[in-house]
Amino acid sequence: MFRGAIRRTVCLVGLLVTGGLLTLPSAALASSAGPRASVSLTRVFRVHGQTVTVPRRWFQLGGVVRPYVAGQTVTVKAFRNGHMFKTARLTIRSADHGASGSFNWRLGAKGPGHVTVVAEHAATSQLGGFKSRTGVDALSESVHYGSTGRFVELLQRRLRALHFYVPESGVYDQHTGWAVDAYHRILRGGTSDMPSSAMVAQLLNGAGTFHVRFPHQGRHVEGDLSDQLVALIAGSKVQWIYPISSGKPSTPTILGSFQVYRRTPGYLPDGMYYSDFFTRGYAVHGYDPAPNYPASHGCMRLPIIDAIFVYNWLALGDWVDTYYT
Repeated sequence: MFRGAIRRTVCLVGLLVTGGLLTLPSAALASSAGPRASVSLTRVFRVHGQTVTVPRRWFQLGGVVRPYVAGQTVTVKAFRNGHMFKTARLTIRSADHGASGSFNWRLGAKGPGHVTVVAEHAATSQLGGFKSRTGVDALSESVHYGSTGRFVELLQRRLRALHFYVPESGVYDQHTGWAVDAYHRILRGGTSDMPSSAMVAQLLNGAGTFHVRFPHQGRHVEGDLSDQLVALIAGSKVQWIYPISSGKPSTPTILGSFQVYRRTPGYLPDGMYYSDFFTRGYAVHGYDPAPNYPASHGCMRLPIIDAIFVYNWLALGDWVDTYYT
């Protein structure tokens, strides 16, 4: 009888466990399974699979913790090149209707270097401990012609995202200088073929767009003479933006809507290079020099290195619109 009682007791315990009827306190479940935590960064960029940003640009650390237990905190620390420059204690807040917890932290690096961010929770009776980390490289913004590296690649990639024509060569070359100059113009922040910190900040934020005026014209060109820019446009979508030098005050560029009626490859005797004529002697063409101010006899001058691409993009009958904004 005694043995039978033991057997029945063991069977009952087994039934409770295997049948899912045995309920442990949530703290015990959390401690036995251990919390799962992950951290990630937003407002950063990827270059060749590496996470990058620039100094003085804020980014955000986001963390997710499972399970969520009320009243828990996490200590976050930020290090640049191994030296801690910021720390805080954050409350883990409920997310996904209590299915998980989350925390967020805004920070930025004052100078170039590798930034490591660590999030740590010391074990409590309600929630086990965890430690997660992530990192980002704050890239130096100092460049010159011939510079290479991840900042140059980031610069070229972001300019292309806003439709400024520049090959992703990874080298700060003439194309890059002209694209940077064109971007300064669209921001109406003067002209320069070198990036400033203020310009880079606006570029990474996605500021600066070319506003299409004639979407009904299909494949066409619009010359904004106020900003000294020309855009190749398909319907309402900008394909590429280039800097130009339009007519000087004594020989201004004609205003209006016209169509390409003659195309001349190569050089003309007066130095015009790969020319698309859109009315009388007015054309879109390459020329040296094509300065960053109105200097032509009425045409829209492109830098020589851009002329062939624009010529190949255009066709007879395409519209060319010129205006001031």
